[in-house]
Amino acid sequence: MDKRIKEDWQGRRAAVIGLGISNFALIKFLKDAGAEISARDQKTREELGERLEELKSLGVELVLGPDYLDGLDQYDVVLPSPGVPKHLPPLAEAASRGKLESEISLLFRYSPSPIYGITGSSGKTTTTSLAWEIMKASGLKAIIGGNIGTPLITELPRLTPEHKIVLELSSFQLENLEASPQGALITNIAENHLDVHGTMESYIAAKQNIYRYQKPQDFLVLNYDDPESKAMAAEAPGKVFFFSMENRVECGAYLRGDDLVYVQDGREEIIVKREELLLRGEHNAANFLAAAVLSCAAGASVEAAAQVARSFQGVPHRLEFVGERNGVLYYNDSIATTPQRTLAALKALSEPIILIAGGYDKQLSFAPLAEAVHKRVKHLVLLGAAAPKIRQAVLALGDFPLQVVDNLDQAVAAARLEAQPGDCILLSPACASYDQYADFTERGAHFRSLVQS
Repeated sequence: MDKRIKEDWQGRRAAVIGLGISNFALIKFLKDAGAEISARDQKTREELGERLEELKSLGVELVLGPDYLDGLDQYDVVLPSPGVPKHLPPLAEAASRGKLESEISLLFRYSPSPIYGITGSSGKTTTTSLAWEIMKASGLKAIIGGNIGTPLITELPRLTPEHKIVLELSSFQLENLEASPQGALITNIAENHLDVHGTMESYIAAKQNIYRYQKPQDFLVLNYDDPESKAMAAEAPGKVFFFSMENRVECGAYLRGDDLVYVQDGREEIIVKREELLLRGEHNAANFLAAAVLSCAAGASVEAAAQVARSFQGVPHRLEFVGERNGVLYYNDSIATTPQRTLAALKALSEPIILIAGGYDKQLSFAPLAEAVHKRVKHLVLLGAAAPKIRQAVLALGDFPLQVVDNLDQAVAAARLEAQPGDCILLSPACASYDQYADFTERGAHFRSLVQS
């Protein structure tokens, strides 16, 4: 481990809040650096299950249950996991005293490699994966991590200035972060996570940290078609690139007729024909343009971008084709935890759609989704805590064939009864999964197993 890291942490008292994947890696990192660690979670010992034994093997203090935030003022540093609300009084107090850190903030502090960060309300994971693939296809030493599920804090010893870190960043990871990547990308801005952030202003402010601390030599990639993100160009400290599906851009990438085009220093170069892009949907074409701009600005080639466009099949749970049964197509879009994501899925598919939606309510409006349901959906199957709210929004616009069921097993069975050859059964919930599942991946895997069985 780097001598500077050990000097920073030797003997310091650190409280790590939330015992998920990223913080397990963080605890190991801090332990190796010589910190004294208090690992805390509102879950009980029984609820932690197998994780408890791993924590015991690390030799850290455990504070579990309802009093997990007690006594934080006694610690030098407090490191909450991304999903822990920062407005909780003990955490807000720690932030006011400059004691709040995270796995991501430490990665930014100690990484010898340049970081290229991607955020947005939707499309982050696909865009991050595309950018990583394009950089690798160009022969660059690209490493992927962040919100995509791979904590990179334990990778620090092997990182060099030649590596390029491609980092998916959620609003929770950006919140309170006082550092920005050398290259930043915002896919779009729309209502999301208001159950945690409280207001759109707070949510947007968190997203803006991805460029707020950039330097003049850094760059920012923005969505020209999204007014909220386009307006951020005026605040960017460094160079600005745009991507667009609707307009020509002076510097970046855009859709020109049937061509996906890269523009640099006034020179336009066709990446691929639109029809050559393997991913379905206009939103995925936009994700590809965004990834191409970020990657090429970071040193990748247009030829590598073209290669990835023709071969990249997508990320699981993101409009993932699961299979065909009796002439009916099945798509798993469990990542659609907001109405906006479901709208994108509805636009991407041309077949008659039987939509399965509903889940945990993040306090978002379903009015735009209700309009799209009336236009694009043949039959609607609802489940979960938000089912009554979606049902009300859809029926407010007029009669519509829908039904409410208790769980996903019933939803798939109901959808099958309504489907005819040539139809598409689409799981695109427009809601988070926390009312019935640990996360969207568990929900998507259950849907996939139901279809395949």
